[in-house]
Amino acid sequence: MGKPSEYGRVYAAWKDNPEDFWAEQAAQIDWFEPWTRVFDPDQGVYGRWFPGAKCNTCFNAVDRHVERGRPGQPAIIHDSPITGTKTVITYRELRDEVQALAAVLRDLGVAKGDRVMVYMPMVPEAVVAMLAAARLGAVHSVVFGGFAGNELATRIDDCHPKVIVTASCGIEPNRTVEYMPLIEHGLEEADFEPSHLVVLQRPQHEAQLKDGRDVDYRAAVDAHKQKGTLVECVPVDATDPLYILYTSGTTGQPKGVVRDNGGHMVALKWTMSAIYDIEPGEVFWAASDVGWVVGHSYIVYAPLLHGATTLMFEGKPVGTPDAGVFWRVIEEHRVAALFTAPTAIRAIKKEDPRGGLVGDYDLSCLRTLFLAGERADPDTIKWAGATLNVPVIDHWWQTETGWTIAGNPVGLGKLPVKIGSPTVPMPGYDVQVLDDEGHPVAGGTLGNIVVKLPLPPSCLPTLWNADERFRSAYLEEFPGYYKTADAGYIDDDGYLFIMARTDDIINVAGHRLSTGGMEEVIGGHPDVAECAVIGIADELKGQLPAGFLILNAGVDKDPATVEKEVVRLVREEIGPVAAFKIALAVTRLPKTRSGKILRGVMQKIADGEPYKMPATIDDPAILDEIAEVVKTRGVGAQAQKVA
Repeated sequence: MGKPSEYGRVYAAWKDNPEDFWAEQAAQIDWFEPWTRVFDPDQGVYGRWFPGAKCNTCFNAVDRHVERGRPGQPAIIHDSPITGTKTVITYRELRDEVQALAAVLRDLGVAKGDRVMVYMPMVPEAVVAMLAAARLGAVHSVVFGGFAGNELATRIDDCHPKVIVTASCGIEPNRTVEYMPLIEHGLEEADFEPSHLVVLQRPQHEAQLKDGRDVDYRAAVDAHKQKGTLVECVPVDATDPLYILYTSGTTGQPKGVVRDNGGHMVALKWTMSAIYDIEPGEVFWAASDVGWVVGHSYIVYAPLLHGATTLMFEGKPVGTPDAGVFWRVIEEHRVAALFTAPTAIRAIKKEDPRGGLVGDYDLSCLRTLFLAGERADPDTIKWAGATLNVPVIDHWWQTETGWTIAGNPVGLGKLPVKIGSPTVPMPGYDVQVLDDEGHPVAGGTLGNIVVKLPLPPSCLPTLWNADERFRSAYLEEFPGYYKTADAGYIDDDGYLFIMARTDDIINVAGHRLSTGGMEEVIGGHPDVAECAVIGIADELKGQLPAGFLILNAGVDKDPATVEKEVVRLVREEIGPVAAFKIALAVTRLPKTRSGKILRGVMQKIADGEPYKMPATIDDPAILDEIAEVVKTRGVGAQAQKVA
């Protein structure tokens, strides 16, 4: 048995006096000037943390460790089975690289408050770019390298980046993805034009650079290193933005989640010991991508703020070269805790169901496996726990929060695990369950999961240049609360259970994607009259999008051809990350009498779940037609049966 948990005492101390609690955690951060108040409820949309304080995130993540005894400790270990390379970067080397890139960006006119877009694969230079922007007091916006040109365009037009830092290519197990054509497409579509691109040339594919606009990353950075150019960390307000991260997979106007500097550092530093039980100097591996919130928080900022070693992995859980690669990485680099999505573990389990490859490696260094990004199904948790012989900890959080809403704080002493629950709310989160009218529901009753305002440090204070949109999207429906858009319940022991999304976001391999965004793309096909996209259950990825489309009258093209064109269109417009492969031509879609498509019922049909006939349905016979198409084409539950 582990140590008795301090969770109850710590949570009560926070609830008793939130400001004292967070002031105590803030002592772990270096401040240039102290705050005037811990929390000011009159600033911003719902209040702001540590107003008046001056700080710099890059200083806390890099420079202070160089100054205080960790200059030769590895800051980043980069392991790329795709390219066959491994690199170790110490804190001193990281500072020198970050300082030199900051000098390059400064030469290009980047100053405090300017935006720098980062469109990079999983290479250390992606982390360097984020930190270099932070060093200058600039605001970075990382866009996942799997997104297509029009996704770049919407983000460019929203945040107006002065410079884009990118690479010549990303590398997949079976192909090289050239980045410059994607960027050129994005720049053609965007109304705003960044002044420069800084391009990291990778040996697998070198890009053609444009004179006057494009800068060779390596040449420019090395020139400043040779000169010994110094770039001091620029003091910023604790309430100034550190980064903008766009919620993934939408088309049209994206939602730019803002993260501030001060509260973000305070919360993330606390989580490394309290939640993840990591000591400074230990190796922490978040097997995500820097383009997602997990990558921002737990590949980059939290481990480095804590003085730990962060592991960056450019590979896949299977196929680079086999389903044992995670275990090889853990053994070789002495990883203390692994944080990944259930999808990754399911992929490994599918290839190696008996866990035979685990026996080839010494995993005695691994203490804990943390899962997040999507619901962790009981089979996956049980398999991982039995195979790895370590605690498997599910926890729940969102892009908007940047860290755990509900979890099992291993560092405070592990609580009993209830499979299917991410456990209990963390200090800072007063989680409640309300009915649609905003009234509390009884324990064990399904309802809307909300968090009582104010949100804790590191949660979004607003959306980029969109306070009203922030209010309407998150705060209006339940006044005094933040709407998580998840449904679930709290049991008699205070454990939270997340059951479903309440909106149209589906979860594909841990990536939150909007079905509405995909419908916009499909609806743009000239032969498609109407469509609906739903998320259907998938054993490997959690959910897969399936598009049901009605062809325009008079279209004499073979429906199968249109289906293929639609699949290609979604891939081009949203990117491979959407995993969109199922398009089904139908004659009608089920609707209410007011014209609302009954997506929820369609999803139940595809997943083979029981459903009640909606009282408002226009024509019940359409449900039988949908069921017949699903059955005939062998998708959803039918496909699982066949498999």
